This record gives sequence, structure tokens and C-alpha cells, in this order.
Amino acid sequence: MPTPKIETIIGRRALAAVLDGSTARTDRATAVRYLLQLLAEKAPGNSVEVRVPPFGAVQVVEGPRHTRGTPPNVVETDADTWIALATGAQSWAELYGQGLISASGVRADLSPLLPLRP
Repeated sequence: MPTPKIETIIGRRALAAVLDGSTARTDRATAVRYLLQLLAEKAPGNSVEVRVPPFGAVQVVEGPRHTRGTPPNVVETDADTWIALATGAQSWAELYGQGLISASGVRADLSPLLPLRP
């Protein structure tokens, strides 16, 4: 069963709360999932898996689809890093250089798709 779509107003409210300093798990989870949803809408596809444990994961970017096991193109980071990256508070190069983004595979560089504009 697909994950229900987060309504724009709810996603923006949660993101604003996190950016204003909320530490509520529900705000953080909703903000992360909302930003992952925006990425999936911006770059639909199945060639890169973006993981932000424990809150969510999406498959994005057109290209070869994987069917079993670990996908060949994976991006993984924590919630705070994902929010900073997706909102443009920090750049891909900066966060990747600090070791806060794990990216493997030839399609795993998401910098052309970021930041997202909620």
C-alpha cells in the first residue's frame, strides 16, 4: 500500500516548525517525508534510492530500475542533514565533504536537483 501523500499545508507547517527549532519527533518526521515527497515529484523514477532513517525513503531519478537487493545508487543521510540539504541551508558539496551524506553509484549525486522549493 502506497504511503499517503502529505498535504502541502501540513508539510509546510511541519517544516516551518522544525526550522523554527521544534524538536518534536512528529514535526521532524513529517518535514522529512514531505521533502522526500517533493524530491520524488521533482525527479520521478527508480534509479536512486534516497534514505533518511528512520523516517523515510524514496526512489527517484529516471534510469535503470533495480529489482532485488540493495539498489546500485543509494543516498543516505540523517534527518537534520536532509532538511538542511533539501531547503538549501547547506550545499551538497559542503555536507558530502563533511561526511554527512553517504552516496554510492554513478547517479547518486543529487546536487542538480537541490535545493527543493517547498
